[in-house]
Amino acid sequence: MSDGTPDTDPKALIRIARESGTVVATEPLDLGERVRELRKAQGWTLEQAANHAGLARSTLSKIENGQMSPTYEALKKLAEGLKISVPQLFTPPARAGANGRMGVTRVGEGAAHATATYEHELLAGGLTQKKMLPYRAHIRARSMEEFDGWVRHDGEEFLLVLTGIIRLYTEFYAPLEMRRGDSAYYDATMGHNVISISPEDATILWVTSLA
Repeated sequence: MSDGTPDTDPKALIRIARESGTVVATEPLDLGERVRELRKAQGWTLEQAANHAGLARSTLSKIENGQMSPTYEALKKLAEGLKISVPQLFTPPARAGANGRMGVTRVGEGAAHATATYEHELLAGGLTQKKMLPYRAHIRARSMEEFDGWVRHDGEEFLLVLTGIIRLYTEFYAPLEMRRGDSAYYDATMGHNVISISPEDATILWVTSLA
């Protein structure tokens, strides 16, 4: 994805994306609240959940309201009644999907980062705490000699050819010719480089994992 130039290589792009986020403090888990959430997710009343878990209704009520610390046996019964594992009782729920998060990048409005071999346009730059780094790239390179060795970086990567024809070079596979609509998903710690083999610069969509 780059010629290895320190300020514009993939590691730098990933660093830019990560540094644009903010640190989010994690609240300590409230077991009672977690149990209540799990019960309500099943659509059960206190009575129904207590029956499923083999516990007294008053015991379950006290657990949910933080009025007692359950024994391991009680936790085991709760987990079995809720059809989950004991560790899941102490695992924070995943963030709700419908939280209004969305980023729109109009054509040509992405942040530009050019190198001798690629011209990157970062997408969804306004979103913080992204798990993926999406960007469009114009592939200027026409031969492997234009690169200073293999590009490698953390994470996994998805590539989709938008226009033109490219050749994807990877450390452990034969060179692969790819045309519009072709895609590849690969381990980004494996050496990889891309060149254009069409008369015009090819364009591709790259998505790199940040987590």
